[in-house]
Amino acid sequence: MDFAFGPGDERFRDEARAWLDAHPPGRSTEPANTAAQRAWERELGGGGWIGLGWDRTHGTYGNRAATLTQQVVWAEEYARAGAPARLGHIGENLLAPTLLEHGDPAQRSRFLPLIARGEELWCQGYSEPDAGSDLAGVRTRAVRDPGDGTYRVTGQKIWTSHAREADWCFVLARTEEGTQRHHGLSFLLVPMDQPGRIEVRPIRQLTGTAEFNEVFFDGALAHPDHLVGGPGRGWSVAMSLLAVERGVSTLVQQIGFAQELDRVIRQALETGAAREPVLRDQLIQQWAELKVMRWNALRTLGAAGTPASGGPTPTPSPPTSSASAPHRSAPHDAGAPSVAKLLWGGWHRRLGELAVQVRGAAAALGPVRWTEGRPYELDAAQRLFLFSRADTIYGGSDEIQRNIIAERVLNLPKEAR
Repeated sequence: MDFAFGPGDERFRDEARAWLDAHPPGRSTEPANTAAQRAWERELGGGGWIGLGWDRTHGTYGNRAATLTQQVVWAEEYARAGAPARLGHIGENLLAPTLLEHGDPAQRSRFLPLIARGEELWCQGYSEPDAGSDLAGVRTRAVRDPGDGTYRVTGQKIWTSHAREADWCFVLARTEEGTQRHHGLSFLLVPMDQPGRIEVRPIRQLTGTAEFNEVFFDGALAHPDHLVGGPGRGWSVAMSLLAVERGVSTLVQQIGFAQELDRVIRQALETGAAREPVLRDQLIQQWAELKVMRWNALRTLGAAGTPASGGPTPTPSPPTSSASAPHRSAPHDAGAPSVAKLLWGGWHRRLGELAVQVRGAAAALGPVRWTEGRPYELDAAQRLFLFSRADTIYGGSDEIQRNIIAERVLNLPKEAR
């Protein structure tokens, strides 16, 4: 597969670099400053940088057209500029592709332009306390009012990223009484501003931060026009979205991974840890595995089909780095998303372990003296080590991914349930 950058890509790079240089995000976009993060999303949207490469079959929504290579160029320049992690990536890279595939014209017209302008933020209501990776076991229910058709959503979701900042949540809920497992589920778009009906509680993590949350729905209202894919078809919609979330995000994700690996290698050289043969071999192994992930992503993108231009088809894929991930067609290989998730999840966790290993005993010390007012300060390596412990769990645990590959791709006997 030819993935070289051509003259058009380099012109796109010049445009992206000029825009980022003229719109520096600055330090005000730290995670604690939600207002600044929202302002940055609107600035990106105003420049047309949200939704690059969205499928244009049903029209345009305020974003600019971009080939796959141009999307990668944008991600490279975004990383080069030191721009912050995106607050709007769930709407842009998970919900938008889902609406493009399963939504009706009214839903696409209502929600996609506001996502593209950075004006509405989203969170994902999937996991539940008793149904983490077993998504078919969700207990949240949505009962339809026989009068006006409004759905009333009751239940609890957990590990919900950015729920405190989000304007909307897409919720997988059981809408058909008496159904079990993947039957009778529906995919609903629920507004978050419902005092007394929706409560969000932050979950404090190992890193001391609280990006994840519990969300409690107590009769929260969802308009009947905001049911995606039709009643009882939520499972197929949810699986489509998860294929995006777990899919070939690595082309852009790897830009961030490569930067993290470079920092760890520089630290190993500065501290002399790179002279230790076993650790040096581990660093080389990390570099080699990163190359494998890249070629696996390119292989899958090539299998997804190429248009007449000779470049890969640009349709949606998920985020996992600061910028948007490249958008692509659904792969022909049903196991590709699970393979990709297994590759990057374990790789990133091992990188976190190496980040503290090269520091030695110094890795146990915080960057500043801990005080009662600042009891939990961590540096970048320590945050990487702690947060990457979750990489093999969220988005579908490694165990779930292996089951998918075994049962749906290799046709091995199903696990006893």
